[in-house]
Amino acid sequence: MSDALPEGIHEFLGDTEWEGAEIAPLVGDASFRRYFRIRMGSRSAMLMHAPPPHEDPRPFLHVAHWLNDNGMRAPHILAEDAAGGWVLTEDFGDQRMREWIDDHPRDEEHIYAQAIDALVQLHQLPPGPFDPYDMAVYRREVDLFVEWYCPAMGLEVDLDGWRATWDEALTPLLVRQIPGVTVLRDYHAENIMLLEPSRLAGEQGLIDFQDALVGHPAYDLVSLLQDARRDVSETLEHDMLCRYRAAADPGEFFEADYARLGAQRNTKIVGIFTRLCKRDGKHRYLAMIPRVWQAMERDLAHEALAPVAAWFAANIPQEIRDSLGGEMQ
Repeated sequence: MSDALPEGIHEFLGDTEWEGAEIAPLVGDASFRRYFRIRMGSRSAMLMHAPPPHEDPRPFLHVAHWLNDNGMRAPHILAEDAAGGWVLTEDFGDQRMREWIDDHPRDEEHIYAQAIDALVQLHQLPPGPFDPYDMAVYRREVDLFVEWYCPAMGLEVDLDGWRATWDEALTPLLVRQIPGVTVLRDYHAENIMLLEPSRLAGEQGLIDFQDALVGHPAYDLVSLLQDARRDVSETLEHDMLCRYRAAADPGEFFEADYARLGAQRNTKIVGIFTRLCKRDGKHRYLAMIPRVWQAMERDLAHEALAPVAAWFAANIPQEIRDSLGGEMQ
């Protein structure tokens, strides 16, 4: 990607109080979306360029405005031009939850507790004006496993049985996500910013929420506590689930639904990480599959996942499962 500033950046900033500010490009993943830190004296802001037709900033703006209007800590929108792909936001800084905990492990429990409390706050709100996280979405996501991972491992599997077992496993929770809660979908330690990292009581900021849907309260808990990108101990997972249950009282089927959505999400992630490797050449994601696979196996051990567990037993060789995903061909 070119280091040149995109066309129209000065015109957009010229219509704001940031005209003439210093513009520093930030390193990002390979996509059409780019980010810049804007500085003017001691002040800073973040500028996102998500140009149509390849990108569309409107979903991000839609969710950000709703979160901010409802007391959640998304970055404040300072200026926007959706048609041109420009969004200027509050600068949350560079301190992600993940790196802070890696450097300050004693803070782990407290910071995770704050992240749980933010979900409790979110789930106390009426669901946002977003599309439903329905069975069609669940099916589409788990199908990534058989579309990408199984061919990459040279496996021929029972596709009809795959879809039937997931329908059987997931159908019971659908009634418990009505009216539902706002699901951010990627709520984990790399998408939670510590706005005042030197103070444990400081705020946590939300990012990467543009794909929000209305669904089940367990989903974002799975994202946080069965994190694909860092190890979360089973003890911490248990303690944080107890904290959530004490505050939210999610009902008698919550443990089963947590396992259902854990298996669903982790299966999807194995497929996504395989696709990132095979299609996009991003091989670093393969190193994360064993962590995700281990969490998936724990979820499959719950009786609520019996149909899916039986499919895995019949279609995925035990040596692959024992090696937490195996070595990709």
